Amino acid sequence: MQAALGFRDVYAYPAAHLSLTLEGVRVPVSYRNTWCDGFGARGWKLDVSRSDPAIIASTRVTGERIPTSVLVHDLLDHLLSGFDASGHRAEAMALVQLGERTGSDIRGDYLQMVREDVRHGHVNREPLSAFLPAALLTDVPADKQADGRGLMQALQAQLGEVELERRLVRHFFTLGECGKRHAQDSWRLLGLKTSRRTLIGLTLQRVLSAVDRRVEERGVEQLQAVFIVGNEQCALEVERGNAFGLRKRYTSRVGEAWPSD
Repeated sequence: MQAALGFRDVYAYPAAHLSLTLEGVRVPVSYRNTWCDGFGARGWKLDVSRSDPAIIASTRVTGERIPTSVLVHDLLDHLLSGFDASGHRAEAMALVQLGERTGSDIRGDYLQMVREDVRHGHVNREPLSAFLPAALLTDVPADKQADGRGLMQALQAQLGEVELERRLVRHFFTLGECGKRHAQDSWRLLGLKTSRRTLIGLTLQRVLSAVDRRVEERGVEQLQAVFIVGNEQCALEVERGNAFGLRKRYTSRVGEAWPSD
C-alpha cells in the first residue's frame, strides 16, 4: 500500500476507527446537536476525523447534484478508499471516487477549491509549492515560492487568470486520477466490491436519513453509533437507542427499496 501524502493504509487504523467483521466493515460515528469545534454545526462525524479541524459535521442533506450526503462521501470516498480525511490532495482523489460512484461532474468542485483556496495561496497539509506541479514553478524565483500568496501572484502575472485556473483544475484532475488504483486496492482489502459502490452509497444514505431524521425530531443532544458497510446490506447501529425512542439497528439491503418503518 502507498504511504505518500494523502494516502492511508486501511489496515493500519485502530479498531476504534475501522474494523473488519464477517458482517462487513464497522466504522464508528458520533452525533452532536451542536459541535463545540468552532463551526457549531448539527450532525455527524466519523470518529476517525473528530479531531480534524477541517472537518465540519454533516447531516442527511444531499444537495441538488449528488444523491448522497457529505458523511457518505467522507466514509466511502475518503476513509474506505484509503485517503486522508482532509487536505486538497486527498480531496482531489476522493472526488474522483465520488464522480465515479454518483456520475456527477466534479469539475465544478475542483474549480471551487481553486478559486476559494489555491488562488489565495492556501492548501491543507502541505506547502503550496509542494502541491503544485513542478512545471508550473519553473519560471518562479525561489524566493517567491516560500510564500503561498506571493507564489500565486507571480503565477497569475505570468499566465493570466484564465490560463492559471485552467492549469490548476487540470492538476486537480491529474492528482485525482493518481488515487484510483489505491482506492480499488483499499476496497478489495476490506472485502468490498467497487462494482457495488453506487448501490452501497445509496443504501448508506437511506439508513443515515432514517436515523438523522429521528434524532433531529427528538432533539437528541449526542449519540454514538456504528456504520456497518457490506456488499449485500448496510446498517447503522445506535448505542442507547431505546433511551431516545430509536431502534437499536437500522438496516437496508443493498439495491433494495427502503422498507416502511
